[in-house]
Amino acid sequence: MARLADYFVVVGYDLDKRGGSEGQGHILQRFPEKDWEDNPFPQGIELFCQPNGWQLVPERERPSFFVSVLTDINSERHYCACFTFWEGLDNPQLPKAEASEVDEDEVPGLVQPAQVFAPKSLVLVSRLDHTEVFRNCLGLIYAVHVDSLSVPLETVIGNLLTCVIPVAGGSQINESPVCSLNLSVPQALACDWLLGCFQDQPCQEEREESLRTITLGAGDRQVIQTPINDSLPVSGSSVAHLFRQLGIVNVLYLFCAALTEHKILFLSSSYQRLTDACRALLAIMFPLKYSFTYVPILPGKLLEVLSTPTPFIIGVNSFFRSETQELVGSMTLDVIIADLDGGTVTIPECVHISLLPDPLLQQTQTALSMVLDPELEMADHAFPPSSTQPSTLKIQDKEIRAVFLWLFGQLFHGYRWCLHIIRIHPEPVIRFHKAAFLGQRALTEDDFLMKVLDGMAFAGFISERGPPYRPTDLFDDLIANQVERIRQEECSPHKVMNHIKELAEQLFKNENPYPAVAMHKVQRPAESPGHNDPKNLAMFPLLDDVTVQLFIDHAAAKLQTAPPVVKAELKGMVPSGPPLGDIVDRHGHVLANSARRLEVVRNCITYIFDNKMLEAKKLMPAVLRALKGRAARVCLTQELNQHVLQNRAVLDDQQFDYIVRMMNCTLQDCSHMDEHGIAAILLPLVTAFCRKLGAGITQFAYSCVQEHMVWTNMQFWEAMFYSDVQNHIRALYLEADGGEQSIASRGQQESGPAAGGQELLGALELASEQSRLWPTLSKEQQSERVQKEESTVFSQAIHYANRMSYLLLPLDTSKNRLLNRSGIGDVESVSNSYVTNSIAGSMAESYDTESGFEDAESSDVANSVVRFINRFVDKVCNESGVTNEHLKALHTMIPDIVQMHIETLDAVHRESKRLPPIQKPKLLRPILLAGEELVMDGMRVHLISDGREEATGALGGPPLLPAEGAIFLTTYRLIFKGTPNDPLVGEQVVTRSFPIASLTKEKRISVSLSMDQFIQEGLQLRSCTFQLLKIAFDEEVASDLAEVFRKHMHKLRYPQHVQGTFAFTVGQSGKPLVEHKTKDKNQSIKTLSKNLVKSAKRTIGRQYVTRKKYSPPTWENRSSLQSELDEDELSVSEELDQGSLTLSSTIRSSDRQTMSNVVERACCRDYQRLGLGTLSNSLTRSKNEPFRISTVNRMYTVCRSYPGLLIVPQSIPDSTIQRISRCYRQNRFPVVCWRNSRTKAVLLRSAGLHAKGVVGFFKSPNATSAGPSQADSTSLEQEKYMQAIISSMPSYCEPSGRNTLGGFTSTHMSTSDSSDKLRQPKIGALMKQVMGGKEDVPGTFSRGALGQRARVISLSQPRVSGKARNPPGGKWGSIRGSGRLSAYNPEVGNRLSSKESPQPNGGPSEALFLRQQRAYLYIIGDKTQLKGGKQDSFQQWEVVPIEVCDVRQVKNSFKKLIKACVPSSATSEPSMTFHRCLEESEWMCLLHRVLQVSVLVVELLDTGSSVMVSLEDGWDVTTQVVSLVQLLSDPYYRTFDGFRLLVEKEWLSFGHRFSHRGAQTLASQSSGFTPVFLQFLDCVHQIHLQFPMEFEFSQYYLKFLAYHYVSNRFRTFLLDSDYERIELGVLYEEKGERKNPQVCKSVWDYIDRLNKKTPMFFNYMFSPEDEEVLRPYSFISNLKVWDFYTEETLSEGPSYDWELVQRGRQERLAEEVPDKPDTTTPKSQRRIVWPCYDSRSRVVPDAITKLLQDLQSLEAELGLPPEKWKDTWDKIKANQRAEAKLENRPSFNSSLLMSSNLSHQRRSQGVYLPESGVGSSINLAMDRETSTTSTPVAGRPSTSTLYSQFQSTESENRSFEGILFKKGALLKPWKPRWFVLDKTKHQLRYYETRQDKECKGVIELAEVESVIPGTPTMGAPKNIEEKAFFDLKTTKRVYNFCAQDSPNAQLWMDSIQSCLSDA
Repeated sequence: MARLADYFVVVGYDLDKRGGSEGQGHILQRFPEKDWEDNPFPQGIELFCQPNGWQLVPERERPSFFVSVLTDINSERHYCACFTFWEGLDNPQLPKAEASEVDEDEVPGLVQPAQVFAPKSLVLVSRLDHTEVFRNCLGLIYAVHVDSLSVPLETVIGNLLTCVIPVAGGSQINESPVCSLNLSVPQALACDWLLGCFQDQPCQEEREESLRTITLGAGDRQVIQTPINDSLPVSGSSVAHLFRQLGIVNVLYLFCAALTEHKILFLSSSYQRLTDACRALLAIMFPLKYSFTYVPILPGKLLEVLSTPTPFIIGVNSFFRSETQELVGSMTLDVIIADLDGGTVTIPECVHISLLPDPLLQQTQTALSMVLDPELEMADHAFPPSSTQPSTLKIQDKEIRAVFLWLFGQLFHGYRWCLHIIRIHPEPVIRFHKAAFLGQRALTEDDFLMKVLDGMAFAGFISERGPPYRPTDLFDDLIANQVERIRQEECSPHKVMNHIKELAEQLFKNENPYPAVAMHKVQRPAESPGHNDPKNLAMFPLLDDVTVQLFIDHAAAKLQTAPPVVKAELKGMVPSGPPLGDIVDRHGHVLANSARRLEVVRNCITYIFDNKMLEAKKLMPAVLRALKGRAARVCLTQELNQHVLQNRAVLDDQQFDYIVRMMNCTLQDCSHMDEHGIAAILLPLVTAFCRKLGAGITQFAYSCVQEHMVWTNMQFWEAMFYSDVQNHIRALYLEADGGEQSIASRGQQESGPAAGGQELLGALELASEQSRLWPTLSKEQQSERVQKEESTVFSQAIHYANRMSYLLLPLDTSKNRLLNRSGIGDVESVSNSYVTNSIAGSMAESYDTESGFEDAESSDVANSVVRFINRFVDKVCNESGVTNEHLKALHTMIPDIVQMHIETLDAVHRESKRLPPIQKPKLLRPILLAGEELVMDGMRVHLISDGREEATGALGGPPLLPAEGAIFLTTYRLIFKGTPNDPLVGEQVVTRSFPIASLTKEKRISVSLSMDQFIQEGLQLRSCTFQLLKIAFDEEVASDLAEVFRKHMHKLRYPQHVQGTFAFTVGQSGKPLVEHKTKDKNQSIKTLSKNLVKSAKRTIGRQYVTRKKYSPPTWENRSSLQSELDEDELSVSEELDQGSLTLSSTIRSSDRQTMSNVVERACCRDYQRLGLGTLSNSLTRSKNEPFRISTVNRMYTVCRSYPGLLIVPQSIPDSTIQRISRCYRQNRFPVVCWRNSRTKAVLLRSAGLHAKGVVGFFKSPNATSAGPSQADSTSLEQEKYMQAIISSMPSYCEPSGRNTLGGFTSTHMSTSDSSDKLRQPKIGALMKQVMGGKEDVPGTFSRGALGQRARVISLSQPRVSGKARNPPGGKWGSIRGSGRLSAYNPEVGNRLSSKESPQPNGGPSEALFLRQQRAYLYIIGDKTQLKGGKQDSFQQWEVVPIEVCDVRQVKNSFKKLIKACVPSSATSEPSMTFHRCLEESEWMCLLHRVLQVSVLVVELLDTGSSVMVSLEDGWDVTTQVVSLVQLLSDPYYRTFDGFRLLVEKEWLSFGHRFSHRGAQTLASQSSGFTPVFLQFLDCVHQIHLQFPMEFEFSQYYLKFLAYHYVSNRFRTFLLDSDYERIELGVLYEEKGERKNPQVCKSVWDYIDRLNKKTPMFFNYMFSPEDEEVLRPYSFISNLKVWDFYTEETLSEGPSYDWELVQRGRQERLAEEVPDKPDTTTPKSQRRIVWPCYDSRSRVVPDAITKLLQDLQSLEAELGLPPEKWKDTWDKIKANQRAEAKLENRPSFNSSLLMSSNLSHQRRSQGVYLPESGVGSSINLAMDRETSTTSTPVAGRPSTSTLYSQFQSTESENRSFEGILFKKGALLKPWKPRWFVLDKTKHQLRYYETRQDKECKGVIELAEVESVIPGTPTMGAPKNIEEKAFFDLKTTKRVYNFCAQDSPNAQLWMDSIQSCLSDA
């Protein structure tokens, strides 16, 4: 029973303390005046009566009512119902005298009313929450006062304060209505009568149990329905209102935020709404109770409370919105604000709310929407039901709460199975095992549940609901009996709704036990007309406190004399519900371990204990894999348990090793929480398995499984301790009382099959029974039980102190301090501790056991372990109520336990080191190159698998990794060689290597090997040859040795000088890396370099400055003053010696030799080939040539990074060149590098221009300004230079004088076909793509760059060519940063297609079209460099601004590409798939940009305009573009010689900075690796894929160059320019100078040598078309990932060092041969080819390679001299040509397989063929005519078509045959031939006669366009009717045929037609 109201308070406005703007309230009266003992009066009530502050108002307001909630220091809530009304009083602001006669003029502008109204509040304070009753009671008091009823107020208030009602229904005694006071009873008697009400009444009807009728004696009557069960919250309809105000999602956010302890602030202008919303939020949290700050209405004066750091739920009036925002803003913005009036919830960015786990969240939302909006489901029904209205608010409220109750039922089901009861008497002590709960529910990763279980609310939940003997409620019933039902309903929303409705009904019944009874008869104030008239309303009177007190005292006295009301609590045993065991199966987490895997585990353990070690060894890898699954781990623990007898199992060494290894593997994947309890089950086992080491010395398994985080986790030990204590206490009571056995057994039967659960159920049930018996026991029995339990806990604590010391003290106490690690950190950070078994034997005895140092270390270990155990003991003993004496005893015991254990371990450690070492695989030696030397001998390591799955067997195939072997460091490479750990592939050899110079990143890692579980030190080495070595050093490798290895590696990777690289040091055995001096056999090189350097120094005018000293920035480097890295070897002074720069017509004699050498260079050979000028001995020039070879840079004084000889316009003198060069970055002025032989357009290259300011600063005062635009008219010499280039073009010298498109086409394209004309309009589109920018600033480019002449007009929609280069809609790949396809900017598009034409329809007129002209010279420049240029007045050149890819972009993109192709670890994230990472690297976008620009330049050159590429410093992107342009335009560069020449000319001579970009030396280390050349090779690879017949070299050739340009094996790609190469004397090395013929210094010589031996670099499909210009697709969708990035061969390592691969294969063959002396058994021809292990092209070569190999072996067998493969190939081609001539086939100049008769279109598109399978796949499909091979072997007939090898019988392939007359080629007669129509091969073949086996020709039906009746032509057979003729039209020509008669002709036509339609 409880008082309805504890206090009644009248609070009024305090007139004495009124301040400026805000007044104060004060308590006028309170009853009772003395505090109740059990419930002191809450302070600060006056603040809560007027939360907005006490203010006087000019007009009376309506009375208001709301309930505030105050929480006292004991966390008890007090409900303060505030009823406020306004009373008039004279305005205290006015002077007293003039209060009645206010003159308006007295206070101008402010009228003070004569009367103001002050608030007065009637407050009722109660611990019960009955809002409506409070409203009625206070309203009644107000009505009595206002309407002046005859009832004294004291009576009403006295009655109110003495009203007692039950807290909850169901009390067995039923009282009559407590207070029913008749008005007729005199007041004096009233008190007596009232007290009489408290006497016991006999039981009446049952229905009144929860009903209380009260009356306050004013003619009123109220029924109070108390809830049946007070543990369930009462919500009225507040929850429904909250959902209506905020919506489902918002409330769910608030719900999750409250459960995960966030701060929540409600805003509303209504106080009652704030209280309701807070109450609703608490109601839906049931069964959890909110235990933080809870203030539904916060007064304005207390707003600072919002800055509290703890979580809260607070309501604030919207009146304070701005102050609230400021306060919340000044905090860390972690408050979630719910605006009830606006319906919004604002979550700050910094707050992350963990939401419900996924399926639950969805189900909850669905259920809520079905409750709140039942019509939603029917909204789409054709025949919706007549009405589906939601329930009434009160019912809906309960339905919503039922949804949340159902939700908690799902979240918490099975929680009772994870309770540990550690004390029963005197009070139950219960702990929750969180890890087990999460693990068995498979929710360990769930953020929400983790936070809820760690929260205060859940701790309260456990302490309240944990005890097994207590009253139960609806939630207990749900958890115990309805889990199965919930699980079955999950998939059916309607069943869920039925369940929710049932729960809602129970909730409603609890709150409204008798909904029918509603007697509310309460007087309300009369609304009479004059009611609000202040004159009528008296002030609220002062009450007579004596009278009220009398009522209270009488009631109290009566209650004391009355016998106590005994409400029998219905306690009972709390049922636990179904166990958790089988729940996980539903999620499928256990099912992954099939029965087969468990069988493997069982078998392996059986083999170990039966001593069948070989069998066990075979199964071991499979077991270790299986142990990744939980079921297999549990199975292992169960099996091991069976082999433990009396807590001990002694094993021999090998058994012990295997068992320990399996235990380690089992523990490895345990998280530190041990959520599956695996570590818990293993804990007793690790102290059971042991082995004898010597006399009396035993080593237990625990000393070998310490390296796991779980042992250092305090929570794990606590859970284990509590679990064991529970078992012992259960055992204690089972032994003590045999009768209780029946209870336990009954519990076990109920629990069913759950093994761990039976014990738990027994313990809780036992505890429940004991709690029930406790009150009946005598004091002695009680104290005895308490003592026994305490002793049990104490003994367990001692046991655990021992156990913990076992697992925390390392075997070698000097080595490892387990607890000194950084907390319970990441497994990777753990150092390697103990080595099992005998591994210790192979370790150096580096620790002296006797030294004092050892003792100090070990005592340190001991101290940390003692501290840890002490901490543990303190915590568990305090929680379990162990006495202080026992605790002290423990603390003294622990150091002794630890010390004793350390002494035992020392002996074990000594003995374990004496064990014989384990046999390890022997280290395999790698094969080295000639001149390659070992720097460090092999160190034993494990090669760990990385993110590539092929080698691990994840994609099928055997697991080749991890492998054990050794890492070798040589002067050239890093090599791993070893064998796989998996014994099934143990005989294979795994090799992984890369050149040391290609190392890009080295990172230390810690690795846990799956076999032995020890954490190893390791390295992760990444190479730019797309290789990754992830190695873990074996325990026998000392850590200092690993450090030495790293240092050596670093030294080799970044030598001091380029002469320290392998290419220079090769063969210098043992000498330090210094410059070697040898006797010069030939002086010319030295002379040359000396002369060059001398004259360079003389020219420069000062001494050679070393790199280290500071030198003023040179004029080459003015664009980047800060960069010391970019400085060249020599720094050049400003004051140039003019004398040395004047060039006479002849060169000084000392330089003759120099020039003769320079003339031999690649550049000159190419210039002569292109007809760009020759250099005769006398250097006389023919004046009619437009260009000349200039020697201005012969001493490398003009531009250090250019070659010595340059092509410049004839008319420009050398002196001008020197001045022009200063305008360009790095002095790289424009020079010609290629000329189109047809259009005579030239391609020039240069660097970008200097920024304007820099040039202006450095130029001499009289020089003309060279602005940033090439067309700036002030730079006359630059303009002259451009003009000279333009003048060199024949089109410029045309009579017409202008390069109009019309004229141009007629003059220069008369020879080309019409397709060229059709192609012209495309350039506009190409320009659009390449410039791509959306922002088109007028005047930005010279002549606006898209000015009049750039517009390319097409009169009609241009015909889309076969290559569809111009797709509809104008979508093109953009050159901009995004790399996505973007539609072109309409403005630019309009300009380019001349949309400003005067024609009304927007089409240009013919005349306008002819006037459109293309510029003579296009300058491809960088957008950023071309701002603000002036227009070229003559419109002769034009700038195309593009955005180039910056070097940094390439560098970053490459890093990401490497990580995508060679990931360091496997990932399951969907965002990290290979294709996603490839896309994010943007490598393809960069290729696309370069190709796009190159194709544009090719188009421009092909249409007769010259192009100058002028980008960045002229040595990166410029080089890429000009090289690709030449490759695409000139077939010569697509041959071996041409490609070499192209690379030597454009990349080497023109100074691409190979050393700098490849970070080849220490100085360039910081600049990082930037693969500009690799990018170029990738572009060539893309072109090669699209045009496989145009290249003489194969894809392998490109890969070979890509590998060796970074390998530093050759000197070709070292150094940054010819100047540097000359300085080092490597440019013109004489062939005779080689010391070692094996050592090739140039990659080109090496390729030539190899090419003579083997066709590995040759492309069999090479069949070039004369003067073919290639135009590849550049869209990203057309580009393929180069397999160079992704392929690897683990059997032999990279195949690019040919000698190594060859020697390796010979060795393997030699090994295989002796094994098979037995020749009788037939040898299988089958070979197993493993991906990523075997080289597929070697194991399965293509057909041609195979035939050539067979030829060689036959020659060897026959003893013939071997013929070179090239000669054989050329002979076959010659034979084929001869045959072709005999058959008069037109235009045949093809290779064996590819005929040029393929249509132009098809060739241009190219046929995509993978590199490996060349021979087999294409010879069938590609060749139009049948190729005949005549192999020169005597007596063998030449074979027919390749198809005929497959023919079984001829008839199969002859669908229709007969004689037809065929008209020959031009001027040839008609001839009868035997024709065969072959449906199978889809061809029409013809033979001389029917018997002829040799096919004379083939017509491919794929090329046939139509079959039509024909007419007889000249020379046709006579006497044959006209209808017998028909024509066959193919894409190439028209064939004329004649049959014997017309039906026959019709038959032929039908047959061919049916063949065509079938296809």
